[in-house]
Amino acid sequence: MKRYSGFKLLIVDDHEHNLYTLRTLVQQHMDVEIFEALSGEQALDIAQKEPGLDLIILDIQMPEMDGFQTASMLKIRKKTRDIPIIFLTAAFKTEEFQQKGYEVGAVDYLLKPIDDHQLINKISTYFRLIEKEREMNIILEVKVAERTAELAQAKQHLENIITHMGEALLVLDPQGRIIQANPAACQMLGYTPSSLTGMQIGDVFEEQEDEQAGAFMGTWLEALIRVGALKNIEARFIAKDGRRVPILFSRTAITDHQGEISDIICIAKDMSGYVRTEPDTQEKLTADQGS
Repeated sequence: MKRYSGFKLLIVDDHEHNLYTLRTLVQQHMDVEIFEALSGEQALDIAQKEPGLDLIILDIQMPEMDGFQTASMLKIRKKTRDIPIIFLTAAFKTEEFQQKGYEVGAVDYLLKPIDDHQLINKISTYFRLIEKEREMNIILEVKVAERTAELAQAKQHLENIITHMGEALLVLDPQGRIIQANPAACQMLGYTPSSLTGMQIGDVFEEQEDEQAGAFMGTWLEALIRVGALKNIEARFIAKDGRRVPILFSRTAITDHQGEISDIICIAKDMSGYVRTEPDTQEKLTADQGS
């Protein structure tokens, strides 16, 4: 049963009789598409124009451009450099020439007269390797597609969480510029996402006397190194209309694989609906309720 339908084979030999012999031999065993060239120049032209060549059988002893020169030209061209080449020769039989053949990019070096069984086995071996590589590429493409879909789903899930969370979320670059804001932050501050983007975090924070809260107004990287992650700090946003919005807010830094800060995450909870009660006031209220 013939195999390898759809594979493409280029045979290069300056004698038409040799081309006929090789073509007939291959066609007896394989259902492949065969291209023929009578010179190195013609081979280069076919290889450049014909997409998807899978294998080249290349005679070495040819006038003007021999097989070594042809192989060298094939290997320096992006479109053809990965095509396997099998050298055939009746004259260049020494180990020195075989070594030269491998150096210019051949995967095999066979001697004439041709051993029909050996040649067919060689061609079959390389076609099987190509089949296996294609199967692996398909598997890899499927896995990449699946992983891409999973990442897209995870990203969408995270975006949904950020969009619907009640707390304000601001993402900053290491210089303290806002690069992302969720709807809660926009609503709290009275800005659109696009107008918030690029603003300095200090533009939407009221200056604080508290040392930790005041770190937001300082040099961002230095502040992060000094105080690390900040959690549940009382502060105030300055809304677009000038309102002071009391918040309870936390901040942390995200580092890249080199340990450099890449993003700063700020989360703020609107405390406008909460009334602070001093301890002695709370005791008085409790006493009054009990009397």
